[in-house]
Amino acid sequence: MAVNNGDTDTIDVENLASSIQVTMSQYGLFMPPKRCIFKTPIALYRHNNKAYIPDAFSIGPLHHGRPNCPNFEATETIKAKYLQGFISRFQNPILKDLINSVSALEREAREYYAGPIDYSREEFVKILVIDGCFMIELLCRNASMKLREEKDPIFGMSAMIEFLAHDLILLENQLPWMVLDHLFKKLENQLPLMDPDHLFNMSPDGRKTAKTLIDLAIEFFDSIFILPPPDRPDLVRDIQHIPDLFKKLLVSSIKVDQDHMPYATLLDMGENEYSSIEGDEEENSRLESGQHVPTAKRLMEAGIKFRMSESKNMFDIRFTNGVLEIPQIKIHEITETFLRNLISFEQCYPNSDKRITSYAILLDNLITTAKDVEILSENKIIDNWLNPEDAAKFFNELYNDTCVETYYYEKLCREVNKYCEKTWNKCRAVLVGKYFNTPWAGLSSLAAVILLILNFVQSWDSITS
Repeated sequence: MAVNNGDTDTIDVENLASSIQVTMSQYGLFMPPKRCIFKTPIALYRHNNKAYIPDAFSIGPLHHGRPNCPNFEATETIKAKYLQGFISRFQNPILKDLINSVSALEREAREYYAGPIDYSREEFVKILVIDGCFMIELLCRNASMKLREEKDPIFGMSAMIEFLAHDLILLENQLPWMVLDHLFKKLENQLPLMDPDHLFNMSPDGRKTAKTLIDLAIEFFDSIFILPPPDRPDLVRDIQHIPDLFKKLLVSSIKVDQDHMPYATLLDMGENEYSSIEGDEEENSRLESGQHVPTAKRLMEAGIKFRMSESKNMFDIRFTNGVLEIPQIKIHEITETFLRNLISFEQCYPNSDKRITSYAILLDNLITTAKDVEILSENKIIDNWLNPEDAAKFFNELYNDTCVETYYYEKLCREVNKYCEKTWNKCRAVLVGKYFNTPWAGLSSLAAVILLILNFVQSWDSITS
């Protein structure tokens, strides 16, 4: 049916309705319910595009076959070689079985990607099999030197490990964890034959247990990021991909102590769990963001001491009796990539808490200049492999263009500011900032005080005599 709008143009309502129906159906396909692997939003991407794009290894469909990238062509050969190594671990031919079993997961695997996958079913399964087997073989060879070739194309070149560490943590460059887990389970029965020592954990009572896929992943990234084994395995479940594993590991390692509850743990507890925690902690989880703290230099001038926390969890930041305890963070070339991709995951994933983003906001508050970096480095809170100026710039730009519904460090910031507002601490900050901000200024101020005292003594002596 055509409708005349009064002018010479007409609208074909039937055709337009049909077109809109197609658009709606396509949109529904592009936003599957299990979506967790996203293209980085432009608002984040523009700050540092190198932190989101693979350098050498494409994993999964989003960067597969990317044009004008000769590095990818070279590493496809490496992936094929590792696939051959994976298959050789089995006593019987396994390739067809791998293809058949992964084919059964193909439809579900597509639903993990937020956008359309422009590959046929056959092409997509091929990507899943090659890339998935490559990653499993990589993790096994990392754990056991016995499995490596004499001239291993990855472990024979130290730079390759750094390329891989960068590429494997990118949100755009992921395979669904369930595909990796499926392929690893195919291999589990072969572990005793492959290496009975390095692919097994030894329990305190002397029993051997085969390493899990999570164990192997932690072992691979351990030299680059602090990824503690889960203290609460119940929280490390339903893993979606490697960045999701990182976040779940960090959350699961938080030590729950109701007498000294870390400020950043509250929203990840179960709905009824820890319901006995009352008052400020419960209120804190509903506070709006916006509370900030002074820089590390200003806090030190106000009398606050910094201490490296023994906690293995980067979120476990506490403030007690004028001491701010912060777990150590290692700052090197890949740290920015690590944090940016976790932040991107938080920003894109529906109903995700913003724990990493909150952490980035707090660190940005504390660090404005190279001097702040130096203070935290001197207290062993930052293990800095960059120059202080670059490290400060890194923190200052980390969370730009992000959104935080609940700021996890609101209560901590409030208590730090309350401490700084105390009369003596305010006076101390003014004195240090104005009269003792440099050694020479301090000496001059001290000399002036001594001179004033001497003049007073002399005047008093004159009066009394």
